[in-house]
Amino acid sequence: MAATQEPQRVSAADFIRGFANWRLQAARKPVVVTHHGKDAHVLISLDDYRQLGHTGPAVRDLRASLADLVESIHDGILVIDRERRIIAANPAASDMFATAAAEMIGRNLVEALPQFGRHLLLAHIHRLLDHRERFSGDVPGLLSPRRWVHAELVPIPAGGALLLRDVSAAMAELSENDARRALADAIGAHGDIGCAAISVREAVEDANDALTAWVGVDPAAIRRVRFSALVAMKERTSFGEALETVFRTGLPTRLASALITREGDAVPVMLAIAERRSAYVSEGAMIAVTRA
Repeated sequence: MAATQEPQRVSAADFIRGFANWRLQAARKPVVVTHHGKDAHVLISLDDYRQLGHTGPAVRDLRASLADLVESIHDGILVIDRERRIIAANPAASDMFATAAAEMIGRNLVEALPQFGRHLLLAHIHRLLDHRERFSGDVPGLLSPRRWVHAELVPIPAGGALLLRDVSAAMAELSENDARRALADAIGAHGDIGCAAISVREAVEDANDALTAWVGVDPAAIRRVRFSALVAMKERTSFGEALETVFRTGLPTRLASALITREGDAVPVMLAIAERRSAYVSEGAMIAVTRA
């Protein structure tokens, strides 16, 4: 931009006498008009003027909208200058750290929020402010020992912005899913516990090796049958009623039953049924099978 170049200087009298020439000069770089030897005015092009942050109604509306957006966003936002002072904090950040914005703004980050002083995130904040190095990741222990925060560190002209989101629930869900996968692996290794996932219409969606071995059905073929077709004829009504109760109440149940093998033998078993439910709807049930 022309405004970043070394300006030309001209006295007010010379400027008036040669206005047309200086107007053309200003299109290339700023012209400083002096009065009694001191800088008094600057003539720049219209494009350069607009780049200086001319605040017309549209620009003011945009800035107000951005401010409202930052205030209403659910993520905590802290803005820090290069001296590590907090210069802005949105309501979500105040709630996250249980500290009013007025108590944080103008103070050093570590003084206002001591938890940063002993946290691994502080080193990334220093690199953000000193080298404009971005960071994105999930970090534990900033809010409390068992809570996780997803942090986005973004360089800005004033220094740096910290975008913080509490992801403790998501991390707990991941941990729970890991535990479920480990439990499924343990059940598979046990060898004497059959397991099947069925849809709300009883179609078998998955079955472990123990169950397919007991009934003598190929693992691929079992996915095309209803689970009730594996149950002995005289036990099917009881099984259907138990499954309906699980879907209606959401409570797991247990009942004695029998499975039919490929050879037609009825094998006494104990069934444990629990609903599989997503955030909105039932996705079916899990059935654990053990020999009676």
